[in-house]
Amino acid sequence: MPLFTSLARSLPATVPFVGPEAIERRTGVPFKARLGANENVFGPSPNAVAAMAEAAHGSWAYGDPENFELKQALAGHLGIGFENVTVGEGIDGLLGYLVRLTCGPGDVVVTSRGAYPTFNYHAIGYGASVDFVPYRADDHEDIDGLVERAKALRPKLVYLANPDNPTGSWHEAAAVERLITELPEETILVLDEAYCDFAPASSLPPVTLMRPNLLRFRTFSKAYGMAGMRIAYAIGQPDTVGQFDKVRNHFGVSRVAQAGALAALKDQDYLREAIAKIISARARLADIALRAGLRPLPSATNFVAIDCGGDGDYASTLLEAVIRRGVFIRMPGVAPLDRMIRVTVGRDEDLALFETALAGAIAEVGAPKAA
Repeated sequence: MPLFTSLARSLPATVPFVGPEAIERRTGVPFKARLGANENVFGPSPNAVAAMAEAAHGSWAYGDPENFELKQALAGHLGIGFENVTVGEGIDGLLGYLVRLTCGPGDVVVTSRGAYPTFNYHAIGYGASVDFVPYRADDHEDIDGLVERAKALRPKLVYLANPDNPTGSWHEAAAVERLITELPEETILVLDEAYCDFAPASSLPPVTLMRPNLLRFRTFSKAYGMAGMRIAYAIGQPDTVGQFDKVRNHFGVSRVAQAGALAALKDQDYLREAIAKIISARARLADIALRAGLRPLPSATNFVAIDCGGDGDYASTLLEAVIRRGVFIRMPGVAPLDRMIRVTVGRDEDLALFETALAGAIAEVGAPKAA
């Protein structure tokens, strides 16, 4: 007698990303630098840390299931209505709720081949099929291609990250607004803006731009340095945002996470300082790549995608050699993006460890291909 649905039994038991902890357990070697998960190693605001420590004393009690204070603060910070915001357990959690609300077996979603894989994970988990549009030759997601596929397939969802993960590239706001305008009315644009705090202002459409079929996702994981707290939010029209209340885990965001996010949001001076450190470290990381004979891609994120040239074999070999030297990095898993490695920015000591590991890896596996 089958205990689980036929869909569940058809799925592989896997995760979109192998965590550094799993690699450490497999190899028995702890990482000296953690530069693979796009975490902000500079950490959260001291005010946020203090608020979370204080809230931990009250962790015997559930957090506010309505996330009222944080939603109110986010609405004021963004200049939108309270009813335009919902809060959830990271963008990953919110994506899962959205797919649950919109997709079932036989439905279609559209994304870019090689883009953020957790979106695909949720779509497949609810029985939808995923249609892929290749990246452009300049390593940008192809907005024209996404529009074309959306008009042909009339999918439930179209996913776009701006700035993009894993390439770090970005589109200007006018291009994103054209995508918003040209999608079919029955297709929701999933606009992932996890890295928006690092992006040029010209790349972000006004936050007040609202459509029934538009949801924008932002997070405290990246610039605010709170990846371990799992807290993010979605922005949209009230009727669209309100749908999340039908399926979300109402106690999913802990009181500690809510307190930390509220304090972090209030400390914009610290946020600006953290972003400045990240931009400076990003330039140093690009220089390390250039001096190693590799080509760093322009980035509007807290990581740099580094083109190793050739096909994915060399990048994969190089990545494994870097990991063996105690530095955790990642690479895109889909061609042609798999010719790259992706390295999160870090402190001076982290980048020094990466530079040494990279040099040793290249000495071991051979010189890079023409990038």
